[in-house]
Amino acid sequence: MNNVKITVLKREFYPDLADEFLSEGASVGACPIQSVGDVFLYVGDGEKPEGLCPWAWIDLYSAVKALASGGDKNDWYKDGGTRISCCTDGVRPVVYKLEMVRE
Repeated sequence: MNNVKITVLKREFYPDLADEFLSEGASVGACPIQSVGDVFLYVGDGEKPEGLCPWAWIDLYSAVKALASGGDKNDWYKDGGTRISCCTDGVRPVVYKLEMVRE
């Protein structure tokens, strides 16, 4: 099993969608849990890295597990050990870079 480094690349926010759909509207702002540059390390056993948003963990887990198991080669990425993924919050999504730490 490989470790997987998880890095926050971007925090997006769509105030028009927040105003239309969220009870507090655009005043909620971007994700309050993660910041650009945050880094987490998955070391196995299905355990969420400390400090990583629990909702994002649910969204990222399958890709993290695939990378921990050795990655998956495909034509979309230059490196089979790297993935770009995001949480499924459609109003304030966070974009993550997942990197297999090769041993």
